[in-house]
Amino acid sequence: MNTTPKSLPADERRAVIIESVITLAATQNPSKITTAAIAQQMELTQGALFRHFANKEAVWTAVMEWVTEQLLKKIDVASKDIPSALPALEAMFMAHVEFVSTYPGAPRILFGELQQAELTPAKSQVQILIHNYRTRLSALIEKGKTSGELLPTLDSSATALLFIGTIQGLIMQSLLSGDPDHVRKNASAVFTIFKRGIENT
Repeated sequence: MNTTPKSLPADERRAVIIESVITLAATQNPSKITTAAIAQQMELTQGALFRHFANKEAVWTAVMEWVTEQLLKKIDVASKDIPSALPALEAMFMAHVEFVSTYPGAPRILFGELQQAELTPAKSQVQILIHNYRTRLSALIEKGKTSGELLPTLDSSATALLFIGTIQGLIMQSLLSGDPDHVRKNASAVFTIFKRGIENT
């Protein structure tokens, strides 16, 4: 039997609200999305929405918490059984690409939060995501340097930053081109160039 948003348990309702926001952000400016639009997307009243989130800021924070959890989980799963650094980095890169291709609204919200002048709870969550992501990458890069797979002179922190920035560049190009599949179509070629710059050949 199909479960409608009105009949879901509280935790599931919150998850559906988050999913609705990400869906809306795929085609709309995230800063313009109102709680009324979110409620309409779910066929609920704003009052029902506010029973789960105190305000719009709380919704946005929950969305970024979800993005953080899901993205880190995906890159961890993609790389966990790969013993060497370069294939593990590639698996993480492609898992990230697949995530943003599946949820194109997520990076739009993330970019929007990073543009906020003030430190909002949602922006703080984005910073946590980037910090935890870079920590994972730096550890993997150090492993590759130790094994001789990667250049021993690499700055691990800068390389991790470049890795994330490369994906962000792909996403930006996708937004500029209006082609949601741009990221997926160009990911392999772009990673090959990144790989050539760090491998110890």
